[in-house]
Amino acid sequence: MNIIHTQIPDILLIEPQIFQDDRGFFFESYNQQKFTDKTGINLNFVQDNQSLSKQNVLRGLHYQIIQPQGKLVRTVVGSIFDVAVDIRKSSPTFGQWVGYELSAENKRQLWIPPGFAHGFVVLSEVAEVLYKTTDYYNFQGDRCILWNDPDLAIDWHLVAPPILSAKDQAGKTFKTADLFP
Repeated sequence: MNIIHTQIPDILLIEPQIFQDDRGFFFESYNQQKFTDKTGINLNFVQDNQSLSKQNVLRGLHYQIIQPQGKLVRTVVGSIFDVAVDIRKSSPTFGQWVGYELSAENKRQLWIPPGFAHGFVVLSEVAEVLYKTTDYYNFQGDRCILWNDPDLAIDWHLVAPPILSAKDQAGKTFKTADLFP
């Protein structure tokens, strides 16, 4: 596995080692020992989530203020532009974001630790996204920052107006959201 450090040091882009021949391919999508050895991060995933979305669906920016979740995100069908925003007030990268294309083709994964808001937009006709979390979902702690907040100025690579849930349409601005210390 190849670990790529992003502009926000806590966010890691992970490229698995892929074994491919005329039959197809094989790779380890997750190996706890290799992840710990390569990143120095020792964690325990407790929940796996999967979503299916059609083109131009934008989900986010989501996070939990109670029981914050670290996420290991990957796409198994299609392609997404995946975004993480640092919402830790004490961080030197507070308010900054990074975004990467994750696709079934490139097999990249994004490690997003607790303390970040997360979202993605579907670039392909459909996309299936899988992500492991380090804590359980907590409805009372569920929060959403407005996807198009002008202070964050995220370039979502949109080619059409996004398709949003009611929750995402009603997200709070970055200035008024509940953030981490």
